[in-house]
Amino acid sequence: MEILFSDSNIAVCVKPVGLDSEHDVPQALILQLGGDIYPIHRLDKNVGGVMVYARNKETAAYLSKLVQQGDMVKEYVALVHGAPPEKGDWEDLLFKDSRKNKVFVVKRQRAGVKAARLEFAVLKDNLVRIRLHTGRSHQIRVQFASRGYPLVGDHKYGAKDEEKNPKLFSCCITFPYKGQIRKFEYLPEWA
Repeated sequence: MEILFSDSNIAVCVKPVGLDSEHDVPQALILQLGGDIYPIHRLDKNVGGVMVYARNKETAAYLSKLVQQGDMVKEYVALVHGAPPEKGDWEDLLFKDSRKNKVFVVKRQRAGVKAARLEFAVLKDNLVRIRLHTGRSHQIRVQFASRGYPLVGDHKYGAKDEEKNPKLFSCCITFPYKGQIRKFEYLPEWA
């Protein structure tokens, strides 16, 4: 696994598609770096990208607070079907059906419904860069699919292509660390 940065408090790595971000990646980091590894955020198993892990409980608490306050900025790249607007700022209400492990855009607030917001810009053709303001389950996949732009390879949300996994990648994480704003960026080959 590629490690972009590590010190005694954090490890920033590129999670490969196919590894579970809460179990497999920490185990791989422990093998490479030793010590303890604490997950702070997650990525679906079928999505790859830049992730930050804490290497001690104090840093885990600090990073978790950043996530809760919205001070950890996460950006993604995705390949989508269709031609979305050049840029956008989308807000939706999302409902997760846990039995089906599927998320839906709904019109009214009710129990289990959460607000979701993202901004995006088309980089070229059907490649978009997305900034999450909320981190909801399957958020990017659902918000694009609900508007007729399913992610390439995302068969759960309407793609009808030959790709095995959604073309979605966590490309950038920015957060305050040791008195500086730290930015870690990595793009997949397809982007």
